[in-house]
Amino acid sequence: MPDPMRQPAPHHRPRAASPRSDPSRPRAAQRTAVVWDVLRDAVDRRAGATGRPSLDVLDTGGGSGSLAVPLAALGHRVTVVDPSPNALFALERRAAETGVADRVRGVQGDARGLFEVAERGGYDVVLCHGVLEYLDDPAEGVRNVVAALRAEGVLSLLAAGVGGAVLARALAGHFKEARHALGDPNGRWGEGDPVPHRFTAEELTALVGDAGLRVAAVHGVRIFTDLVPGGLVDNEPGALDALLELEAAAAGLAAFHSVATQLHVLGETEGAREAPDARAAG
Repeated sequence: MPDPMRQPAPHHRPRAASPRSDPSRPRAAQRTAVVWDVLRDAVDRRAGATGRPSLDVLDTGGGSGSLAVPLAALGHRVTVVDPSPNALFALERRAAETGVADRVRGVQGDARGLFEVAERGGYDVVLCHGVLEYLDDPAEGVRNVVAALRAEGVLSLLAAGVGGAVLARALAGHFKEARHALGDPNGRWGEGDPVPHRFTAEELTALVGDAGLRVAAVHGVRIFTDLVPGGLVDNEPGALDALLELEAAAAGLAAFHSVATQLHVLGETEGAREAPDARAAG
């Protein structure tokens, strides 16, 4: 279907600050700074490979635009699909305040009925963050978001990790709940757990691979930041910067994926992987 978000590509894209270097950003954004850094690099590489500085991005479950708006500020066209009218209203307001309303479109919907509101095969980059945890069939959700990619495209997938929940419950003294989460097929610590499904890195990479993508990178997110007391970070000069640097250093190490609160997987289509070599050969 035609995309009303298409606008002439800008000649220059501004350089956005990393959340790690921007103290004005909310603490939640700083905790997931590694996701932005990995995503920003992937988007830049995809733009360079296509020769189009302005890409078409689909953000499923994008909420109020914590990533959609910064991507639009870089010059990309972003469609946000979210089931919450309130979140979409906040997205519209944030985009207007940032001056990117012409490059952000919010539509109400979800991953299960994705192609009722989004274009199949119409996006260079697809974000699926905080969505799989709430789907009855995560594999179907991954297949849907992969089907939204163009032949040369990149998927950014972020989901809750089992290990982080086990560690958090244990450190809080809830040892039976930690043990339950460790053995539960969905990674839940009990009936009161608000998250329906958590994943291991192996489960997420298998979902991405089974959907036809190559796994380009896996990162642990919020490895330490959810465990360190806030008072320690707030009261010790330089502690926050040091903590975020530690997060960034550990994020790509497989040894820490098993204890991360969230797991980030970057997937690429075969076309995205092969395109640079094909152009060089030509």
